[in-house]
Amino acid sequence: MKLIVGLGNPGPKYAGTRHNVGFDVIDYLAAGPGVGAFREKLEAFVAEFKEGDEQVLLVKPLTFMNLSGKAVRAILDFYKIPVENVLVVCDDFNLPLGKLRVRMKGSHGGQNGLRNIQEQLGTDGYTRLRIGVGQPTVGDAVDHVLSKFKPGERAAVDNAIADASQAALVWVRQGAEICMNRFNGSDDKEKPKKEKKPKSDDQKAKADEKKSDVPTTNE
Repeated sequence: MKLIVGLGNPGPKYAGTRHNVGFDVIDYLAAGPGVGAFREKLEAFVAEFKEGDEQVLLVKPLTFMNLSGKAVRAILDFYKIPVENVLVVCDDFNLPLGKLRVRMKGSHGGQNGLRNIQEQLGTDGYTRLRIGVGQPTVGDAVDHVLSKFKPGERAAVDNAIADASQAALVWVRQGAEICMNRFNGSDDKEKPKKEKKPKSDDQKAKADEKKSDVPTTNE
């Protein structure tokens, strides 16, 4: 069994905010064929579906962002799911708008939902999928993540939610490493250096002619 957790804050007040893109990904996946209805369980909304032979839980914690780990811990204990079978989807204002980043483990990076999950689980050994929600102005991080996307940002966000949902399914089917390779983007990889082609004899002769044409000056 695998667990996909989307982070956010419950209630209509927070719907459509930057902090709730994790919930949006879960809702996108839940709208797919063969997914059961959400039911409230263990301080979360939980839906189930099968992806191939794998049973998958979709989870939206109802404990609010800063206590997300409480619900995640309860679900892992109830279903006996190992930490390595967990994918957490969340917002990240350190990433450009719409950018995805998948990591198998690492720091919570200041994201309070991830912080609490790592405190509750006692490990960072779960996969996390971050979605860039744009950078705030200096000293305005809380207001920024609790704000709604601007009309001009909506298309990029909708594309990112669709891509993140696809990334989550790839994680279920093929694992974290393949998911990282497909969805982290070219900027995470070292760009190959271009090799200079050796000059032909004709090109060398032309270069020598140009050098001889340059006038010399005496100071």
